[in-house]
Amino acid sequence: MGPGDLPNAGGSLDDALGAGLTDVMRRTGASIGGLFLVEEPVPRLRLVTLCGLPAEFAEPWLRLPLSAPLPHRDAIRDDRLVWIGSQEEMTRRYPRAAAVLPYEFALAAIPLSGARRCWGAMVLLWPGDHPCEASPRERGEITAGAHRVARLLDESPRPPALPERPLLFPLETVRHPAQTAMAAVDYVERLPEGAVALDLEGRITFVSSTAARLLGRPAQQLLGTRPWQSLPWLDDPRYEDQYRTAVVSRTALTWDALRPPDQWLTFSLHPDSSGISVRVTPSWQRAADDAAPAGQHPPAAPTGRLYQLVHLAAALTETVTVRDVVTLIADQILPAFQAQGLVLSVADAGRLRITGHRGYRDEIIEHLDGLPLDTDLTPAGAVLASGTPAFFASPRDLARNHPRAPRTSDKQAWAFLPLVITGRPVGCCILSYDRPHTFTADERAVLTSLAGLIAQALDRARLYDDRHRLAEELQQALLPRTLPLTPGLEVAARSLPAGHGLPVSGDFYDLLRLDATTVAAVIGDVEGHSIAAATLTGQVRTAVHAYARAGATPDQVLSRTNRLLADLDSELLVTCLYAQLDLAHGRLDLASAGHVPPLLREAHREGRILEIEPGPLLGVGPDPDYLVTTATLPDGAMLALYTDGLVERPDHDSTRATADLLKHFTDSDETCLEHLADSLLRCAWPTRRYTDDITLLLLRTTRNHQH
Repeated sequence: MGPGDLPNAGGSLDDALGAGLTDVMRRTGASIGGLFLVEEPVPRLRLVTLCGLPAEFAEPWLRLPLSAPLPHRDAIRDDRLVWIGSQEEMTRRYPRAAAVLPYEFALAAIPLSGARRCWGAMVLLWPGDHPCEASPRERGEITAGAHRVARLLDESPRPPALPERPLLFPLETVRHPAQTAMAAVDYVERLPEGAVALDLEGRITFVSSTAARLLGRPAQQLLGTRPWQSLPWLDDPRYEDQYRTAVVSRTALTWDALRPPDQWLTFSLHPDSSGISVRVTPSWQRAADDAAPAGQHPPAAPTGRLYQLVHLAAALTETVTVRDVVTLIADQILPAFQAQGLVLSVADAGRLRITGHRGYRDEIIEHLDGLPLDTDLTPAGAVLASGTPAFFASPRDLARNHPRAPRTSDKQAWAFLPLVITGRPVGCCILSYDRPHTFTADERAVLTSLAGLIAQALDRARLYDDRHRLAEELQQALLPRTLPLTPGLEVAARSLPAGHGLPVSGDFYDLLRLDATTVAAVIGDVEGHSIAAATLTGQVRTAVHAYARAGATPDQVLSRTNRLLADLDSELLVTCLYAQLDLAHGRLDLASAGHVPPLLREAHREGRILEIEPGPLLGVGPDPDYLVTTATLPDGAMLALYTDGLVERPDHDSTRATADLLKHFTDSDETCLEHLADSLLRCAWPTRRYTDDITLLLLRTTRNHQH
């Protein structure tokens, strides 16, 4: 098959995607691969195709929000191949992924960029002994393979199906025809050590007679089982984690285990794409006094449910808003515990206010919303009072323990998790099931631990939401609610805080109607993003407003505002541009306090940067001089006032960025100022990941002004 050929799909898009993935893996030597597709309407990634890894290992990765800091996200966002060459690099760049994948491997994530959209991402893993850098050939094969898969999706007559569980595809390996099964068995039986074969799911597929004798069980009782399930003395998370390490990193490893009462055995694991070969030998070098006392083991590595807990704990630390917490519980915690329903409540003024839910009708939520914290109409009140979770395997179980609890839904089993921090109730999380469900001991233990993590995440998210809401209200108070309607002038404005901490911008703008045909436009930037900066922003805007209304000229407005800042003894500096537009006579007077110059476009599409004599920043000295620059303002002219955040980007030349902005401003065919404002923002910041506050004020003269 040539580099540009599509894999043999067998008529099915699912089969074609699987063939495309395994083809890339064979070409590059990758040991594990997966395809993630974007799921709408809530943008997130769904794992749809998997190769080289047990499905249970991928449980935490079935659904991933596009905002999660993972290689998949960066590959899609930046439209590039993301390469992680080592566990150390993974820890440095993606600590959440490293926390739940503490293994040595190399990883590549690449977007599936189609002709009209990005379909998702392909993720590939290599064994831990892979070089830290990908070779040019590997990068070429990965890129070509991603393009082939994207083309399959482009050409499909129907959107791809998103299965609830990923479809598993084997990575076919070449076997020599002379290697018959009987010859292999005869060879193994002649060896003095034991031999065991595991598939990638951890099940025993072969065990030699020597291995069965060393393990203390007949071969018939071992085949088809997992070692840590059929051999009680291997039922320790440390040993299952060794298996996980071998599967993910594809590297050989050796460890010892004590078979009671005093027989130490050495297990050597040798993995490949089809499974793991295990060599079992007696550990003659281990002295009897090395044996650990019965019941005492080193701390266990995370596995099974604990593995999920580590993943979910890492994910909860990254939630920011209450909505993030609700989405994470619904998208990751519910599937992890096979639950179908969620109700998340917060303790607010003595009542339980529902902040999010899944799997319930709205009328049921309305009935439950606002119940007192000590309610006996639901077990939530009792679990909050005691701080102890409650698990009900069936409606009869619930009715027996809480006879007053009404049947408000058709759910059949429930886990009520109190969300408490140092004795303070934060809320309650209810997971529910459509069928009766018996909660195992490990489910109860993990859900109990998870409740504490959810409580902390929810409390932190509520604090963030409250601060964010207050900051937005403050920001709205600092900017004009509406801009005055002026005959002969069209206006559009944008103000975008960069989002560093509180969403409070130091930028400000205003438009003042001084008389029937004269308006003043002002724009400025107070340094910093603090509450102090926001306070000073309000004071400067008020001062400019007052001096302009009093009839001051542009230079006087800036001089008097500067004097006010000197009286306030503020340590913050302010840039400001004041423009006075005489619409009747087509005249523009400007004065600048160290602000970036505006752009002017005349009706015949000749644009230029208005060269203004800049004065000192406001707050620099007691009595600086500010000069006035005058320009003509013909009918149909457009003026763009903006702050430096629009053109100053890391690793970009601001002079070039300004020139690009001017060209877009001059050449644009947009007739609507609102659309032009959005277009200018996209031109300057196509990714919309602003590093500084941005404010933009567009003005266009028309022929409707009065003379």
